[in-house]
Amino acid sequence: MKPAVLPACPNFSSGPCAKRPGWRLAALNGAVLGRSHRSKPGKSRLQDVIEYSRKILGIPANYRIAVVAGSDTGAVELALWSLLGARGVDLLAWETFGLTWVADVVNQLKLKDVRTFSAPFGQLPDLDRIDFARDVVFTWNGTTAGVRVPQRDWIPQDREGLTICDATSAAFAMELPWDKLDVITWSWQKVLGGEAAHGMLVLSPRAVQRLETYIPCWPLPKLFRLTRGGRIVEGIFQGETINTPSMLCVEDALDGLRWAESVGGLPGLIARCQANLQALEAWQARTAWIRFLAEDPANRSCTSVCFAFCAPWLLALDDEGRQAFQKKFVALLESEGAGLDLGAYRDAPAGLRIWCGATVETADVQALLPWLDWAYAQLAAPPPPV
Repeated sequence: MKPAVLPACPNFSSGPCAKRPGWRLAALNGAVLGRSHRSKPGKSRLQDVIEYSRKILGIPANYRIAVVAGSDTGAVELALWSLLGARGVDLLAWETFGLTWVADVVNQLKLKDVRTFSAPFGQLPDLDRIDFARDVVFTWNGTTAGVRVPQRDWIPQDREGLTICDATSAAFAMELPWDKLDVITWSWQKVLGGEAAHGMLVLSPRAVQRLETYIPCWPLPKLFRLTRGGRIVEGIFQGETINTPSMLCVEDALDGLRWAESVGGLPGLIARCQANLQALEAWQARTAWIRFLAEDPANRSCTSVCFAFCAPWLLALDDEGRQAFQKKFVALLESEGAGLDLGAYRDAPAGLRIWCGATVETADVQALLPWLDWAYAQLAAPPPPV
């Protein structure tokens, strides 16, 4: 039977993600509009984003934080173009965005001393083979595969190279070992449900030293320039962004950070994400037609939770057939207002991707589950004749 209860908020997109509970447009009433972002109140708002982020995430005082253009993608590209080339590079990829960074380093920067460690969707590469005398580029949580790296032990404390970590669907949802990371990036549109277009860039003292002692052999666009005359431009890390940010988005980011503090800071945010994942784990354990894409539960994401269809009749179809079923499944849920933007990423195996970040209420995840069962029952092929 069709379920009687709909999620209060059916937004399960993996980016932009659901707004925080209770969000209203009035939350942006204090935005500094019609003023320069370099004015005293404009710069103050940007500094507040930086320092609020530092406080909630526990970022060390000697790490520099900046707001940069281009969302998480812009922040990662800035790091790759500004820092790589001084050493050999180990690139890790097990989902779409990791593969994007591989393509950029190999095809755009055209670095020669590159090693790539890849794995299929649902798995991690062999982390024991990584050489931390080299620079290492990786995603902390694979947004399109639902697989995250282990907590911290695989990264040595005495590394020689830099660790460059795309943490866009991990920041504010998972513990990050700041002492083992040199470059960390994320965007406002993920765990705290902020508006898109802006990224965050965090640099360790080791990363700053690289910037001040190494000049890439390729030209750097203005948006990527963090130094002047061989010294870091400190203003960039004090609210003086390289480009002009949307102050509406800045105000929304501050609203999300204040909400994060109100639910207990990072521990509270992590607990919310884990509760959402646990609801899905209990459902999947009793559901035969779908499986977690992440093969090892220890590496399973608690934000971008990815599933693959595994019913035998679906596995008998070709990729095109499974993708067609996914489209029908997602469209049916959307037509009922039960769940929006739930389809697996286009590069991933056919299935579902359910965002479980901190702004998603566990009650809404639980309300979604009967609808998933109902949608499958409506669309599943009849059993073959005996």
